[in-house]
Amino acid sequence: MSRLPVIVGFGGYNAAGRSSFHHGFRRTVIESLPVDERQETLAGLAVLMKLVRVENDQYLDADDQPLTPADIEARFGEQILQGTLVRRIEKRHLDVDAAHWQKNLTITGEAGKPFSFITLAKQLPEPLPTDWVIEPLNDTEVMVTVYDGCDIKVDSYRSLPVKSAGQLPCGFEPSEHYASRFHPRGLQMTIVAATDALRSSGLPWQTIVDSVQPDEIAVFASSAMSQLDENSFGGLMQSRLKGNRVSAKQLALGLNSMPADFINAYILGSVGTTGAITGACASFLYNLQKGTEMITSGRARVVLVGNGEAPVTQECIEGYGAMGALATEDGLRNIEGKPDVDFRRASRPFSHNCGFTLAESAQFFLLMDDELAMQLGADIHGAVPDVFINADGFKKSISAPGPGNYLTMSKAIFSAMQIVGEEGVRKRSFVHAHGSSTPANRVTESELLDRVAGAFDIGDLPLTAVKAYVGHSLASASADQMASALGSFKYQIIPGIKTIDAVADDVHREHLRISTSDIKRTTDPLEVCFINSKGFGGNNASCVVLAPSVVERMLKKRYGDAAFTDYCKRREDTRAAASAYDGKALKGQLDVIYNFGQNMIDDSQIELSDAQIRIPGFSQPLVFRTDDRFKDML
Repeated sequence: MSRLPVIVGFGGYNAAGRSSFHHGFRRTVIESLPVDERQETLAGLAVLMKLVRVENDQYLDADDQPLTPADIEARFGEQILQGTLVRRIEKRHLDVDAAHWQKNLTITGEAGKPFSFITLAKQLPEPLPTDWVIEPLNDTEVMVTVYDGCDIKVDSYRSLPVKSAGQLPCGFEPSEHYASRFHPRGLQMTIVAATDALRSSGLPWQTIVDSVQPDEIAVFASSAMSQLDENSFGGLMQSRLKGNRVSAKQLALGLNSMPADFINAYILGSVGTTGAITGACASFLYNLQKGTEMITSGRARVVLVGNGEAPVTQECIEGYGAMGALATEDGLRNIEGKPDVDFRRASRPFSHNCGFTLAESAQFFLLMDDELAMQLGADIHGAVPDVFINADGFKKSISAPGPGNYLTMSKAIFSAMQIVGEEGVRKRSFVHAHGSSTPANRVTESELLDRVAGAFDIGDLPLTAVKAYVGHSLASASADQMASALGSFKYQIIPGIKTIDAVADDVHREHLRISTSDIKRTTDPLEVCFINSKGFGGNNASCVVLAPSVVERMLKKRYGDAAFTDYCKRREDTRAAASAYDGKALKGQLDVIYNFGQNMIDDSQIELSDAQIRIPGFSQPLVFRTDDRFKDML
């Protein structure tokens, strides 16, 4: 009997705010929400953005005056909306109007004559240039005479052509919520995001650990670009060129496996399987495939999957900009046809566009097999029965799209039809497109989705693209899509692509429905989402996500009505605990898990036998499993 990987917790942070309990999703469809839910999400963002504070469960302004959620919306609503989603890059990242660089300058004396300058002796280069003559002036200073001229680098500043990005809500700094100790931003985001996912489950982590063997827990997480700020690879590469010293942490903390490593070492204390799989912009689905395969095969019963990516750096902007991949200020000005650029509409999937918009995001999903979820009374938000990955074959351009995505999407749709039936897919499914907002993507992805839909006789397949709101977070991009998909199942709303006025004429949509406003489902509730992702190098991935309603039908059939009724009773306590966390998080109490140097395992206390291993801190032993796979070959 195959185990079904079910989603029992999810959370994280991106430009829309906190993902758990669908708050990030609610920000993207805020125009379509009832008043109370809209105000609750705005109030939570106001606290996160430090616009208001909370004492004794009461919202207060800077003058200690009490506020209601309605007051917060009236006073800060527009500021909250402007300080979230894609927008002009804030100076906490870099000054896009005065980005620092170094300019080469060649200096020679007048008419080829020697020239002199004074400097500190300790600042002299090693070895000295052959045409330099040094004359000591005192204990610390020297006079340098240069005969043939020299090249120097001088500080300079220029305006970047790219000025927009998807950024965490203005004022929210992950490092302020735990002892971050010079952690790169991507790892700061990983710590708070993984905590959010775990807390959202409503299940104490120790309860989960006590229910499985130590090696039945797995973590798969990565960052496609590694960590690139000054506390990691960025500082490592820049230090000597800037005349600084390399720190002992920059290299280690820069590795793209660090999101998984930090989760194991400082959040979960896990000794189970771990991995950091990278597939460019499809990295989340690559990690998700590994996680779901571990569960369906029985090799793991609990898996935490996600990504942390913080690419809003000058180097990333310069690199992707040099490829012509990013939306520039001039490009957006030409599209809009007016001098003032609306950077909030920089990401424009399937419309007239000029490039994608970088974004920062960290998203995590807690998966279990269906039997364990039933046993623990976990609240199930969906299930992932299949993830498909295919390459493009021979390529001329490493960044160009290719045929592999036809394979992944076709297999995903066929897979879903085996579960919910052909009519279920045709009438009650939708697609979260990669929707990168490049001119090439709007044509190639729409063509493949349109052709695949036609092949399966799907006449009106709804399509959305969350990058319109939160930008392109590279490794975390498809995780942003997943979080949004779960919101659509909950609220039966498919977000419209509201950063565009109309779909471009060259977009293929004979079998697709692309809306510029939110689509509210009143009949045929959504049951399946297809998440599609594409990455440089020929990394294509598509996955099937089942709605909670479908999973519940499957569980009733597998375990029977009586067992399902008992599960529902246990689930009430789980939901109550999860709701209590949400209430605290809305008031700014994120309860970040960061166990630095705590509960470390003493190797000498490990008990070994030829049948099992007992590890301190774990109630269940690791029991060796009989392996008969290759018996018939001997």
